[in-house]
Amino acid sequence: MDSSFLNEFMVPIVAGICLCVGYVLKNMIPTEKINRFIPLIMGFLGVVLNWWIQGDFSAEILLGGLFSGLSSTGLHQVFKQMMEQTSN
Repeated sequence: MDSSFLNEFMVPIVAGICLCVGYVLKNMIPTEKINRFIPLIMGFLGVVLNWWIQGDFSAEILLGGLFSGLSSTGLHQVFKQMMEQTSN
C-alpha cells in the first residue's frame, strides 16, 4: 500500500510546534508515565492547532492535524540527533 498520499496532509507549522512541545514534555517530565502519552498529546495538539490555523473543521483538518502531530513523534529522533551533534 502506497501511503505517499498522506504527504499532502502534512502541515509543517503544526509538526514543528508539536515537535517542540513534545521535546519539552519529554525533557521536563522524564518518567515513563508521561512518555507513553506523548503520541496521544501530540495527536490532540496537532488537531487543535490545525483547526485553529485553518479556522474551520473538516475531515481534512482532522487528518492533517493528526498526521502532523503524530509525525512529530517520529521526527523527535532526527531532532534529538541534531541536538546531540551540536552539543559535541
